[in-house]
Amino acid sequence: MTAEHAEIAVERLKRLDDERVDFRFKGLPPQADGLTVGELAARRLNLFTDGFTTPVLALSAERLEHNLALMETYAARHGLAFAPHGKTSMAPRLFQRQIEHGAWGITLAVPHQVRVARHFGFERIFLANELVDPAALRWLAGELDASDDFRFVCYVDSVAGVRRMDAALTEAGARRRVDVVVELGAGDGARTGVRTEAECAAVADAVAATSTLRLVGVAGYEGEVPEADGERVRAFVRRLVALAVEFDAAGRFAGLDEIVVSAGGSAWFDAVADVFARVPELSGPVLKLLRSGAYVSHDDGRYRRVTPFNRVPEEGALRPAFRLWAQVVSRPEPGRAFTNAGKRDAAYDLDLPEAQVVREWRSGSVRAADGVTVTGLSDQHGWLRLADGTGAGVEVGDWVGMGLSHPCTSFDKWQLIPVVEDDGTVVEYVRTFF
Repeated sequence: MTAEHAEIAVERLKRLDDERVDFRFKGLPPQADGLTVGELAARRLNLFTDGFTTPVLALSAERLEHNLALMETYAARHGLAFAPHGKTSMAPRLFQRQIEHGAWGITLAVPHQVRVARHFGFERIFLANELVDPAALRWLAGELDASDDFRFVCYVDSVAGVRRMDAALTEAGARRRVDVVVELGAGDGARTGVRTEAECAAVADAVAATSTLRLVGVAGYEGEVPEADGERVRAFVRRLVALAVEFDAAGRFAGLDEIVVSAGGSAWFDAVADVFARVPELSGPVLKLLRSGAYVSHDDGRYRRVTPFNRVPEEGALRPAFRLWAQVVSRPEPGRAFTNAGKRDAAYDLDLPEAQVVREWRSGSVRAADGVTVTGLSDQHGWLRLADGTGAGVEVGDWVGMGLSHPCTSFDKWQLIPVVEDDGTVVEYVRTFF
């Protein structure tokens, strides 16, 4: 990144602090209206005693920093470049912290997300998806032509897609070629990606026949392997590496400064690291690019169960950083209570929220939410079952702190998220752009 572009990026990130707080942002104190985000952060309000309204989602400052540092260390230890998947948070401030913690760049999934990252000055973007939309390609061509420092890579998985890209870029008068990687599919019934090596070669030939695209590597997503387990995942990643070796032997990467081999979601990056450690020498340096994204906040559901750190505990452990606070608003019958947080506030696509603590409205004391279970969500209500049948100790007005499952659908329900230290002090706010 040039000094000029770095200065622009810093300035645009700083401008996030200049945004005015108002009715758009859930959970913030009503008396904060009219303050800038920076002014509000400088007040170091307490989440529990300074007027925040429920429901309110909070990120743990300590756990967030722990997770960022842990994955930085993991990638370095295993000789991996790291482009964390930004679609998880869509938070430029977090993108920047990931870069500061050693990330090569940011992975994204759709053109809108790329536009967000470019607005905030990020220079290395890996689009883990096919890109065939003419309007998006015209915009991309303009971005690449405007900055030699902008590095962009995306998937291709069909001859038809390559031709569509070529036509759109030619019509746009693109001067720089768009770097692409052939996406190898994880198997029949999986998501995108070329199904056979012969078809991969045909797609690579189609790229070579254009004047607008440049083949720079191969990629895949092992999370789509049918009936995934350690051996099946490793077998798929070995296929991916073998494809890179075959392409290189055929001279498809001739003249490249760097050959990209990329995989790695949040459930099997240990298997990816194992196989990538054995990538043979190719005709140029190999960028072994990992793309895990959910680690930044981790969770109290699916990713707590499937994280590779469960299999390699000697490497460390991620810590769930989200907590959704909701208030008990109704106790209409014995054994049942309702909070004011529902589907509009909490991820529910993988698991329901997990009741963890109760903060008593009378005393402010916090205790474990023993016997309290979230059994369902309505649009704006959480259904609680109280195990003792009467719910003694859970009162209307109490706050219930809940862990969430699936970071990607937790971030996207909140535009401005308080980052909270262990004592409740809010030290910053994370702005998302979904």
